[in-house]
Amino acid sequence: MVTQVELSPLAPTCPILLAAVALDAFIGDPIYPLHPARLMGGVLSLCERLLRRARLDGYGGGCLLLVLLACTWVLAPSVLVMKIHASCPWIAWLVHLFVVYSLIALRDLFRHGWNVERALRRHDLRDARRAVAMLVGRDTEPMDAGACRRAMIESLAENTVDGFISPLFWYALFGLPGLLLFKIVSTMDSMVGYKTARYMRFGWCGARTDDLMNWLPARLTWLLMTLAAAILPGTSAPKAFRVGWRQHALVPGPNAGWSEAATAGGIQRRLVGPLWRDGALVTTLWLGDPRDPEAGSAEDFLTACRFILVVSALWVTATAVFLAS
Repeated sequence: MVTQVELSPLAPTCPILLAAVALDAFIGDPIYPLHPARLMGGVLSLCERLLRRARLDGYGGGCLLLVLLACTWVLAPSVLVMKIHASCPWIAWLVHLFVVYSLIALRDLFRHGWNVERALRRHDLRDARRAVAMLVGRDTEPMDAGACRRAMIESLAENTVDGFISPLFWYALFGLPGLLLFKIVSTMDSMVGYKTARYMRFGWCGARTDDLMNWLPARLTWLLMTLAAAILPGTSAPKAFRVGWRQHALVPGPNAGWSEAATAGGIQRRLVGPLWRDGALVTTLWLGDPRDPEAGSAEDFLTACRFILVVSALWVTATAVFLAS
């Protein structure tokens, strides 16, 4: 029988998936000027400037931006890998592996979290706030140690979806082109998907497409978190399921609340709390079971890290089984 691997060098494979995850786990995200994500951002900025000069700065311009980026970062790399495969298949597989490895970022998420935790253990609140500011859009000056840890737990929960679960989801379904398209859309959302006068219309396509591509992975993550809480000691599967279902809509956006609320329920700690932006108090919302204590201790952060690791391991296992079947 001819396998999918033999048919196309762009197809998802279990060995490449597992190798890419292992590289990310042991080495982490490679940091260098020609990183694919950096190059995507550079091409996006160039295309934005050209479109604005042509006065295509509305909804149409934003949609055209997606088309231009797809041609640059889906079509062109796919054709390149196919051509390399025609003359030297093993180099094509190495390129395939390197791209997958470069576009997942689980270890990098934990690295940011540990930067905050290490600063707090040194009692350096200023450095902890600076580390938190790299991942969240809220004011960090009013934050105490507990608020810093809560912010990192929330960031871990949310970014596990768009930084790890979703990329592997789209890779498993559509191979290298699916992964590249997802990362293009994610980059658009992070660079132009703002609700400001400048980007309200121009960034609409990227933001809404990002919502669409994360829709199912976010809800699968909620279910995975329920399963992880049934496995990990000290966590609660019923609360992960119940809080995720009942409170996901309390978080802005259609997707982020599923993983954040499920994490709050799973680790049995309340998240969010008082939050400031641009000097104004914007919410006093607490996410989680009202009877649970608020998160904020070092042990709470460690429990959240273990929880996310179990969720990620379950997702890798499920994806590998899907690809191997």
